[in-house]
Amino acid sequence: MRPRDLIPPLTAALVLAGCVSAGNEGAAPEAASAPVHRDRAAPTIGGAVLDPADTIAGNAARAPNLTTFVKLMRAAGLDVALAGAGPETLFAPTNDAFTRLAPGTVDTLLRPENKASLVKLLDYVVVEGRVTTADLRARVAAGGGTATLATAEGDPLTVMLTGDVLTLTDVNGNRSYIQTGDVPQANGLIHVVNGVLIPNLG
Repeated sequence: MRPRDLIPPLTAALVLAGCVSAGNEGAAPEAASAPVHRDRAAPTIGGAVLDPADTIAGNAARAPNLTTFVKLMRAAGLDVALAGAGPETLFAPTNDAFTRLAPGTVDTLLRPENKASLVKLLDYVVVEGRVTTADLRARVAAGGGTATLATAEGDPLTVMLTGDVLTLTDVNGNRSYIQTGDVPQANGLIHVVNGVLIPNLG
């Protein structure tokens, strides 16, 4: 079987797993409204103290709640890009976010023949520039309730407010909420999100 032949089943599995009815949507906004981090000497993610002088790739690897993302990031080679000069903004899904995908999805993504889909999936949560939560709120206000972000993958992400919580919606309609925002990095920002955002993988 050629690698390209494996992409449609993987796409179907991710999109099916990503349907709100299938449970990939992040937790309710009330559970996702953890305090937003502001620039400070010792930012944290998942209880781990980070080094604000290190890169997105370096600090993501320190966070105990981002280990699944980091495994996928390294397999895709995205760690090299996220260790670059930037600036870039990463919307990093938690370990819990990946557990809401169909069983075996992460292992399937890690297969060499599915690397192209994995790269697209991870590029979809990277946005050029240092985009703060204040920037996102300002864009939503200016857009009359929604804003669109251009991702490194190419497909857009839609931003809106659910109550007072910043909500991201992917092109398949899956929603994810920012749990911890504005975590400063030497080459950008990390926003921790509680759902896996999925681009068009076909």
